[in-house]
Amino acid sequence: MRLDINSKRQFGQLSKRYYRPESEVELASLTRCEKVYTKIVETSREGAIDAASDIAKAIEQCVEERGRCVIGFGAGKGALDVYDELVRLYFADKVSFAKVVAFNISELGLGQQSTDSQNNFRRLQERLFNKIDIDPSNVYTFNEGATKEDVHKHCKQYETLIDSFGGMDVLVCQLTKNGGLAFNDPGSQSTSSCRLVLLSNDSRQRIADSYQCEVAPDTAVTLGLSNLLSARKIICVAWGEASAESVYNTIEGRIGDNTPASFLQMHHDVKLLVDLDAASLLTRISFPWKVTSCEWTDELVRRAIVWLSQQTGKPILKLTNKDYNDNGLSELVTVFGSGYDVNIRIFNVLQHTITGWPGGKPNADDASRPERANPYPKRVVCFSPHPDDVVVSMGGTLRRLVQQGHDVHVAFQTNGDVMVNDEDLERTMMLSNRLSDHFDYASPRRDEVAKKIEDALHSKKPGDADSPEIRYAKGLILSCECMTSCKFLGVNPDNIHEMNLPFYSESPFGTGKVTEADVLPIKTLLQQLRPHQIFFADDYDPNGVNERASEALILAVMQLKNEPWMKDCRLWMYRGQWGQWEIDNIEMTVPMSPEEFSVKRQAILKHQSQVHDAPFRDPENGQLAWQTSIDRNTSLADLYSRLGLASYEAMEAFVRYHIDD
Repeated sequence: MRLDINSKRQFGQLSKRYYRPESEVELASLTRCEKVYTKIVETSREGAIDAASDIAKAIEQCVEERGRCVIGFGAGKGALDVYDELVRLYFADKVSFAKVVAFNISELGLGQQSTDSQNNFRRLQERLFNKIDIDPSNVYTFNEGATKEDVHKHCKQYETLIDSFGGMDVLVCQLTKNGGLAFNDPGSQSTSSCRLVLLSNDSRQRIADSYQCEVAPDTAVTLGLSNLLSARKIICVAWGEASAESVYNTIEGRIGDNTPASFLQMHHDVKLLVDLDAASLLTRISFPWKVTSCEWTDELVRRAIVWLSQQTGKPILKLTNKDYNDNGLSELVTVFGSGYDVNIRIFNVLQHTITGWPGGKPNADDASRPERANPYPKRVVCFSPHPDDVVVSMGGTLRRLVQQGHDVHVAFQTNGDVMVNDEDLERTMMLSNRLSDHFDYASPRRDEVAKKIEDALHSKKPGDADSPEIRYAKGLILSCECMTSCKFLGVNPDNIHEMNLPFYSESPFGTGKVTEADVLPIKTLLQQLRPHQIFFADDYDPNGVNERASEALILAVMQLKNEPWMKDCRLWMYRGQWGQWEIDNIEMTVPMSPEEFSVKRQAILKHQSQVHDAPFRDPENGQLAWQTSIDRNTSLADLYSRLGLASYEAMEAFVRYHIDD
C-alpha cells in the first residue's frame, strides 16, 4: 500500500475546476500557457486507466482503417501502470492485440552483458506481451547480440524495420524526471536517430531505482527523437512530485534540447497524462489567478500575496491596491474590500507560523500558535530515514525541543550505509588494525572478519554490491557519527533508536519494497513511547529511501490512529536535504539566531563521512546535500525578512500531516 502523502497534503483543498473544468471555454482559459495537450488526473491509477482506454481506441481505429496498428512501447516505470490496465481491458474483452505490431523503443546495455533483472524488453514481456493475444512474431526489439562496434548498423536496420510497417501509429512512453523521452537525455536534438547513448548519472540513478538495483549499465540504445516524434499519436505519462519540473518545462517552457520532451510541442497529436503532484508547477495549479478567476482558499490567498510581494519587491504591508490591479489580482481587492485588508490578514497568518517553541509554549495562549501548549513536557519522536537527516534538516528544532524540557527521541530508520564511501571504511579499518596491533587484542575471529572486509573492499569493482560485512561496518560509521551529533545537540543517548528497517537492510542496495515487516517495528516503538509529537522526513532523495521510510511510518500511524493516545498526537513533516516547502504550505517555522545556527552547523560537521564527500550531490550546483540544506535555512529566513516579517539568521520549516484528511 502506498499513501500519496504529497497529493493529500498539497491538493486536499484544490478546486477541481483548475484541473477538471466544466466546459471547453474554461479549459481553453486555464491552459493558455500550455503548449502540449495535458490532462491532469488525481492519481496515477486514474491516469493509467485513461491512457489504456485511448490506446484501445487507437488500436480499434487503426485496425479498421489500415488492418493493423503499429505501437512503440516504452518500459519506464510509470508506463507499467498503463500496461496493467491494458491487460485488464484485454481480459474484459474490450481490446484485442491480434493485429498489433509492437516495437520496444529502448534497451539497456546493448553491447554489454545483459541481465534479466535490467532488461526493458523482458519487462515488457512480463507486464504485457506474455499476457495478451499479440502474435510473438509481431513483437520486435533490438538485436541483443549487437556489439558496440556494429550497433550503428543494427540501429539503422531497426529504423528500416519500423518504416517497413509504415511507421508507428502510436507511441506509449514516460516523461523522465530530467525531461527526456526514452533514453534521449538533455542534449538530444529533435533530429536525433536510433543510436547508442552514454547514460547520464541522473538516468542511471532513475534506472537503478526502477529496477531496484544500485548501478545501471552505462550505455543504452534508444530510438531518437526523430523516430519518436514521427509516431502519428503520442501518449506520454508522468507521475509524482519529482517529475513536476520536467512536466512544466515540457508543457510551458521553451523548445530546446535542455528538455528534449519539449519537442513534443511540435507534434500535432500528443496527450500528456500527469497526476496532481507532477502538475504542481503548472500555471493553472500554482498561479491560477493568471489564467482564470479563482476560488480563494486561505492557502491560495497566501500564495498569491507572497508571489505579489516577490513580483513587486515590496514587503507585504507596503503592497497597494495599484500593485494588485497591475498584477492581475484585482479580484482579491474586490473580495476583501481593499489591498490593505488582505495584507494584514496574510501578514498575520505568516507571522503566526513563526515560533521559538516547536513543542508548544507552556502556560501561554496557544490560539494563534502552530503547536498547542499542553501537554507539557511532550514526548517527541523524530524519525530519520538516514541517520543524518534529522540533524541536517531539523537540527535547530531538535536542539530547541531538548532545551525546552521535552522527552525527545530520535529513530534512525536505516543505518545509511550506502551513503558511506569505501575510503571512510578503509580509514576506519586501518585505525582498528593499528589499535589491535598496539594493544595486542587481536583474536582469530577478529582478524578473520577484518581480512574478509579488506579483501572484499580490494576486490570490489564499480557497481558491485557491498558484502554484508561491509554494509554493517559502513552503517556503524554513519550511525556512530549521528549518535555523536545528536548527543552534541543534547539528545539522551538512551533515546536513540536504531531500527534498520528490512526494506533497506535486506535489499542489496537498500532499495527494497516496504512491507508489513517495516511497519511493525515502527508501530512497536510508537506504542511503547505514545508520543505527543512525531517529526518525519518528506524529501524525495535520489535513491528513494526517504520516500519508503515515510511510507512505512504513515502506514504504521494509520494502523494506530484509533488508539486513544493518537488523538493527542500531531505529525510534522520536515524537508531540507532534498527539497524545501513552499511558503504557502508552511505551518510552522522555527527561527535560529546566528549562535544557534552555528551550533547546528557544528552538529552537521560531526558527520565526518558526509562532510567532504558523499554519493549524491545537488545536480544544479554540485553541493553536498547538507550544504544545500544550510542554504535553504538561510534563504527561507531571507524570504520572511523580505516579506516584512521578523528577520532571523536561519529558519527550519514544517508542514503538519493530518491523519484524518
